Amino acid sequence: MTIILTIDDLLLELFPNVKGASNQREALKEELINYYAYSVHKPQVSFDGQTVIITIPTQAIAREEQEYNKVVGLASKGNYREAKQALDALIKQNPTKSEYYRIYGQMLSDEGDQEGAINHLIDALRWDPTNGFALIMMGNVYARHKDDVETAMKYYDQAVKLDPTNYIAINNIGANLLQKGQVAQGISYLEQAYAINPAYANTSFGLALAAQRQGDMNKAFAMSTQALKSTTPKDPVYQNAMPIALESAKTLTQSGRGQALFDAYRSTLEETGGKSIEVITDPDIPTAAKLEIAENYNRPAHTIRYKPTYPAVEHLMMHELVHLDFIVQARQENLNKLFVSTQEQKATFIKEIYDTIKKLKKQGYPESSIASFSTALFDGLNRQIYNTPIDLFIEHFLYVTFPELRPYQFLSLYTMIGEGMQAVTDKRAVELSPRKVLSDSKVYNLVNALQLKELYGVDLMAGFNSVSTEEKKAQTFYNEYKEYEADRQPAEEYELVQHWADDLRLSPYFELIDEAAYRRCTASPLDTLTAIENDPFDLAGDESYKKKEMETFQQQAKEQGLNMAVVMYMVGALQYFSTMSPEQIKAIAFEIAMLGIHGISPEKQGYKLNGIPDKTFSGYHLIAYYYVSWALAIPEMLAGLQLPYEQEYETAKSINGMTNR
Repeated sequence: MTIILTIDDLLLELFPNVKGASNQREALKEELINYYAYSVHKPQVSFDGQTVIITIPTQAIAREEQEYNKVVGLASKGNYREAKQALDALIKQNPTKSEYYRIYGQMLSDEGDQEGAINHLIDALRWDPTNGFALIMMGNVYARHKDDVETAMKYYDQAVKLDPTNYIAINNIGANLLQKGQVAQGISYLEQAYAINPAYANTSFGLALAAQRQGDMNKAFAMSTQALKSTTPKDPVYQNAMPIALESAKTLTQSGRGQALFDAYRSTLEETGGKSIEVITDPDIPTAAKLEIAENYNRPAHTIRYKPTYPAVEHLMMHELVHLDFIVQARQENLNKLFVSTQEQKATFIKEIYDTIKKLKKQGYPESSIASFSTALFDGLNRQIYNTPIDLFIEHFLYVTFPELRPYQFLSLYTMIGEGMQAVTDKRAVELSPRKVLSDSKVYNLVNALQLKELYGVDLMAGFNSVSTEEKKAQTFYNEYKEYEADRQPAEEYELVQHWADDLRLSPYFELIDEAAYRRCTASPLDTLTAIENDPFDLAGDESYKKKEMETFQQQAKEQGLNMAVVMYMVGALQYFSTMSPEQIKAIAFEIAMLGIHGISPEKQGYKLNGIPDKTFSGYHLIAYYYVSWALAIPEMLAGLQLPYEQEYETAKSINGMTNR
């Protein structure tokens, strides 16, 4: 690089030391050399009349900086051998650079050579006594490896004297005072460091540890979660802060404060919503807590059921209250939506996953098990579609509005997201589940994990074994949620339910319908197979409880929901009859009809047919063969059977057609 300057009054103003010099040109040359020098690289200065020409060796400077950056990269990756070789060459070329010795000393310390580290750090400070990092590193070596806190404090004190905002040095002073038993003074220094930089994880962890030892669990929880937010799971600080966060949260949840918050919030909602809220201890429910909306059960009051033994269950009870609060707000604006799924939509899902169904059949799984598995996938995916966006708003509301609930929320979300992670990474689940369903479920789980990471710093993302496309999709969804978060309006959460489902191509499996219009026009759930709402934590699959819970609904709907067991048995019947003549099928149809004179019990086992001697039938299995045989051989008489399985038969034919292709 060449710089050409005119020797005039302005130049003398820029370099005022030249004024009054007996030999101004020599004085100017010295000033320019000192100013434009870079370490050992000195510029060449020459004069041409009234101009001065400055030539700076930028190429040499650039090469040295490039080599230095290479050293930093090697050291950060732990490749100390190559880094030290490169530093030896740099020091030989430019022995005046303090940072070269400082980095060398740090690597030697990491390798266990503390004497070598001290020697290099002394060299660093000889070339630049103001090198704050070298001062701190010297203090660390003496405090941690030499057990010489007194000497360490001299270096830390000097670093702070040079830069009163050096939070690392202040933090280390505090840590060493704590080590010496000077607790109050040590905490004071840590708090100074925290005030300068709350994002320095070591300081937050130090404050958390001190608070835990003093029995201040509120501060221990707050500081340990702050430490988690400021670092990563591979960092020792993260690994040491996590147990403090868990232990302090567990202690705080034993205070009973969560129940008091619930009682107060419940009273407020009863007043604003105009309905009482019953709370029932129910150890038989498959989830930790569950909200039952009064109108959906033809009851005068809303009901919250909960398992008293579930960890931090007060958080889940509060979660249900917030969901009810959101529904009340949406109703007041006449904007509330119901999430429903019809028989046709379930049939669409079954067709989409038929490759998996076919695989399970080849592996020898019975039709009834495949039917239950398919239904569980459909219901579970719809639960995630509906609940994930809404849950984000609920958890944010709880975090902001009820700070005292945070220990409960922390434990509860950590447990729930961990269980969700297990569900989508379990080896058997991965083997059996349709790839797209598993991927979509991971995306929704990752969205929840992103919120846990933001609120409390707990990073469970790596445990989902997700691919980059799933992670990017989850981040996109979470970013969209953040745009709504600060000023959410009633019912806006339903927009995200629909947007995300559209993006994942899941919209064919459900509808969001206007609640007010639905209740005006619909007296019973004749068209509704599934109304998935207010059940965000259905991680267990207790079928006996579900059956008991749905008896009222099934009676009102006259069992018009799609019976997946019958569908799968019908697919088997279509395949079995495909090689038979109409007369052979008709003979079997009449044999079943004769058996049916005495009644076919759906729940009974052990039915036998002479026409199919190699099979033993359950009740539903036999009914499926009954329907299919008449549909194929005597279709004109099918209606006379009065078997309400038209939808099941149409679905079975569609699936069987996919198999034949």
